Amino acid sequence: MPKTTPDRRGGQRPGAGRKKGSSAYGEATRAIRLPESLLPGVKALLDARKRRFEQPDGSSATIFFPAPTPTLVALPLFTGKVAAGFPSPADDYVEKTLDLNELLIQKPAATFFVRAQGESMLDAGIHPNDILVVDRSLEPVPGKIVICALNGELTVKRLERDGEQWRLKAESSDYPDIVLHEELDLVIWGVVTSVIHPV
Repeated sequence: MPKTTPDRRGGQRPGAGRKKGSSAYGEATRAIRLPESLLPGVKALLDARKRRFEQPDGSSATIFFPAPTPTLVALPLFTGKVAAGFPSPADDYVEKTLDLNELLIQKPAATFFVRAQGESMLDAGIHPNDILVVDRSLEPVPGKIVICALNGELTVKRLERDGEQWRLKAESSDYPDIVLHEELDLVIWGVVTSVIHPV
């Protein structure tokens, strides 16, 4: 039987393939295995890092992630509360220091920030350009304000339940509620715990 020469056309060729750092994330990527049930949430999370989500009202929201180990920034916290009248000189002393990371972020590994756009949640105190602090470890129960990906679009609404019917409630009479049904692709990302509102 004659010897056959192995086919040399296969294998890696110099200069072939994707260049290092040319992925959508600007760095090398690695394949991982994960449970199928987590796939929609992971895909939505990765998409959020690459682009801005469009909300149902046509506005958009940007996702931010806190540092894994936030730097401690302790600032003075005064004992007296700020009144609308004249300040009291007796209250002019510092009670302790306060770090905003401790105040706003209970679980750094489960927390992200998102910038709100649109006016569908004005009556809940959420205005355009406010930063929402979102905790993914909290259970999304009725009455809580949640961040969710609805058919691939990021939105913030209050989660409500009437009997067996779930809905995403807008906190403005100018916007309709979203009644949830099986045809909708819904992934709840987390519960809003705080709103940072610039003045």
